[in-house]
Amino acid sequence: MAQVFTAWSDGRFDLGGRKVACALGRSGVIAAEDKREGDGASPLGMWPVRRLLYRPDRVGRPVTALPTQALEPDDGWCDAPGDPAYNRPVKRPYPASHEALWREDHLYDLVVVLGHNDDPPVAPMGSAIFLHLAREGYAPTEGCVALSRPDMEAFLAQAQPGAVLEIKRAE
Repeated sequence: MAQVFTAWSDGRFDLGGRKVACALGRSGVIAAEDKREGDGASPLGMWPVRRLLYRPDRVGRPVTALPTQALEPDDGWCDAPGDPAYNRPVKRPYPASHEALWREDHLYDLVVVLGHNDDPPVAPMGSAIFLHLAREGYAPTEGCVALSRPDMEAFLAQAQPGAVLEIKRAE
């Protein structure tokens, strides 16, 4: 059975049996089949934990069993539904709409790629659904799940290849 971490719509996150705070989308949660690009909602469902990306100029290589890749300043993620690279990593500059992964803020110093709408991506069902670092006060995300840095580091230390992040409504 896959290792499952759960984020609830009320801002709780199950970190290996310990409940911690998390941030979710500014529009709350939505059924995955209703998810649309730019709607600000986190998609309900079970999402495979694909890999960790990190900023090597800000953090050392994190302790984790997950596949890990250092980000580079020209890394981006395509969020243009009409582009062939939709919901895929790209190198910047990129001609279609995309998100910069090398950010001035610290949200993507540690970022876990989740397997939402990626096998294969279907436009416009949502892109760049990540587990990343939270803003101060756990301000809402654009549709991702976000943890504090200490909780993210604890997640990374526990997560094994094949792990799943479940986003579900609060019980």
